[in-house]
Amino acid sequence: MAPATTEILFALGLNEEIVGVSSFCDYPPAVREKERVGTFSHPNVEKILSLKPDIIFSTGLEQASAVTMLRGLGLKVYVSDPAGIGELFYSIKEIGRLTGKDKEANNLIVEMKKEINALTTRRKANHAKTKPKVFIEIWNDPLLTVGKESFINELILMAGGRNIAGDIRRAYVHFSAEEVIYQNPDCIILTYMSKMMPLGILKSRPGWQGLNAVRENRVYNDINPDILLRPAPRIIEGLMKLEQKF
Repeated sequence: MAPATTEILFALGLNEEIVGVSSFCDYPPAVREKERVGTFSHPNVEKILSLKPDIIFSTGLEQASAVTMLRGLGLKVYVSDPAGIGELFYSIKEIGRLTGKDKEANNLIVEMKKEINALTTRRKANHAKTKPKVFIEIWNDPLLTVGKESFINELILMAGGRNIAGDIRRAYVHFSAEEVIYQNPDCIILTYMSKMMPLGILKSRPGWQGLNAVRENRVYNDINPDILLRPAPRIIEGLMKLEQKF
C-alpha cells in the first residue's frame, strides 16, 4: 500500500509473491505488472480482500484508518513508517523476518551500511570543508521544508550539510520566504520537478536574488524526489546525490 515498502519487498526478491500494489507504486519497472489496489490515501478494501493476501504492508499517516479497517477484518497488516536510517534498517529486518527473507534483508542492510561508511570516510578526509547551510523545498505554496524529526534531515547531516530548519522539532515545517532570506542558505534543493517550478521563478522571488544559493547557482531540482522522500533502499542513492551537491 506504500511505494517505499513496495521497493523494499522487490529489493528482497519478493516479486513473485506480491499480488497487489497502490497506484503510486512505480519502482522497479516490474511493479507495472501488478494489480492496483487503489491510491495511497484511499486503498480499495474490496480489491485487497479479493486478492487474499497473507500479509499487507502499509505506512502511517494517511493510511491509519485503512489499517484499522483491514485489521478489523482479521487481516495481518505490518506498518512501516521509519523516521530515520536506523528505523529503516529495522523495518527492512522485520519485513525480511515476516516474509522468510531474513538473509536477503541482512545482506541488503550490510550493503547499505557499507555505502554509508564509505561516505563517512570521505567526509572525514574532507574535514576542513565548510558545511553548507541547506534549504530543502518540499513544496512551494505554502513553503514546506523538513525539520529535525524527518529522516531527510538526517540525510542532510550525513551528506555534510546543515539544515536551516534542523532545530525545529517536527518532521515537516511550514517556512516563510522571509525566514529563508534571514537564514541565507548556501544550497537549495527542490524535491519536485522543474516543470512545476522553473528555477527562474524561484530565483525571482522578492529578496531571494541575494541568497548565497542563488548568487552561486546552487539551486537544484535535478534529484529524483523518490530517492529522497521514500524511506527505501534507494535512499542511499539520494544520500550520494546530496553529497555531490554539498
